[in-house]
Amino acid sequence: MPHDRALARRLAQDALRRGDALGWFETLYSDVQGEAAAIPWADLVVNPNLKQWLNCAKPAAEGRTALVIGCGLGDDAEALSQSGFQVTAFDIAPTSIAWCRERFPQTAVNYCVADLLQAPASWRQHFDFVLEAYTLQVLPADLRETAVSHIAQFVAPGGKLLVISRGRDEADAPGKMPWPLLRSELDGFCQRGLIEAAFEDYVEQEDPPVRRFRAEYRRPTS
Repeated sequence: MPHDRALARRLAQDALRRGDALGWFETLYSDVQGEAAAIPWADLVVNPNLKQWLNCAKPAAEGRTALVIGCGLGDDAEALSQSGFQVTAFDIAPTSIAWCRERFPQTAVNYCVADLLQAPASWRQHFDFVLEAYTLQVLPADLRETAVSHIAQFVAPGGKLLVISRGRDEADAPGKMPWPLLRSELDGFCQRGLIEAAFEDYVEQEDPPVRRFRAEYRRPTS
């Protein structure tokens, strides 16, 4: 059953009109009053595109650090933690982080409130693995380039970034939020010191089907 995105889209448009492109996330999480079904990206299970990648790639995780961007309700962060990573997961919405801690009271994940565009300086080139799933696609186009720059900075030398998003071609209409990304937008990671290690362009069999990009990038060790 596809999510109803009407509320999220209305809140996003209202926030953009106020000149506050990120303020609507907290409004959404607080307004739904604990009803996870009203959060368009909250399925209360690990992202299947991440799960498949973990099963196939089997990344070395023990003793390594991981960062989850825009962690939502925490399922992806918990999956990485269970794989052996020492996970930090953040979201700009305080209600989201409180919800994660309530769902996973015994968690080993360090859940924290943070703004992607004003992240702690100590996170710069700190993480062995960074996950960006579905955050860029809910940011307006004029913020994505800046967001890409900040995400790239989190990756440690020798570390890896995994990006999962909706995808489209240059000739396709941008559509409605969540806005599918262009490959050229993701190429911005390579312009900021990372190397593309793999790029998948495929159709996920949802209802209706969704075109996805799943890309891996790494930072050279020197």
